[in-house]
Amino acid sequence: MTTALLLAAAYVCGSIPTGVLLSGLRGVDPRDIGSGNIGATNVARTAGATLGALTLLGDTAKSLLPVAIAFRAGLGEEVAALAGLAAFAGHLFPCFLRFQGGKGVATALGALLGLAPVGMALVVPLFATVVLVSRYVSLASMTMAAATPPILYALGYHAAVVGVALAMGVLILVRHRDNMRRIRFGTEWRLGGGRTNARDSGVA
Repeated sequence: MTTALLLAAAYVCGSIPTGVLLSGLRGVDPRDIGSGNIGATNVARTAGATLGALTLLGDTAKSLLPVAIAFRAGLGEEVAALAGLAAFAGHLFPCFLRFQGGKGVATALGALLGLAPVGMALVVPLFATVVLVSRYVSLASMTMAAATPPILYALGYHAAVVGVALAMGVLILVRHRDNMRRIRFGTEWRLGGGRTNARDSGVA
């Protein structure tokens, strides 16, 4: 019963649309502007860097918290991993937004920071390096999604943690298929490219 309640609460917590709520403070809805995504990158480009950073923190915290609670309650790695996955699912399919959510990068990061801190200490610098070299946040996100499961496996993490990382990684890559096409055609937004005031045109 405790596990079921935790997983349900984790899903609801993950469903909180941080980017939509924060962007609303400036009268902006990220679903209508830029890439249409509710995550930190699109909030930053449409509502400003400060709100983008706060969205990143919020989306990370809403999955880290359920994982931390699971460990605190002594429920073990398997339940903690499922709690992180439930929060991630909430972000992708939020009950508050008619199950139309974001891409899940920051929410996956939060869950994995709680589940595999040493592994993420290796993955986060990889993410930062790809951003610095390419200026594509989306490319860095896809690289992180693909690299995390084998890194965690190599470090000997619990099978449940590696499995959750793999499931998250696959879903993140699927959610980024439009970004893959935009990178191919040179229409993808780059870091430092300024704000976007209208919905992206070009390849989508």
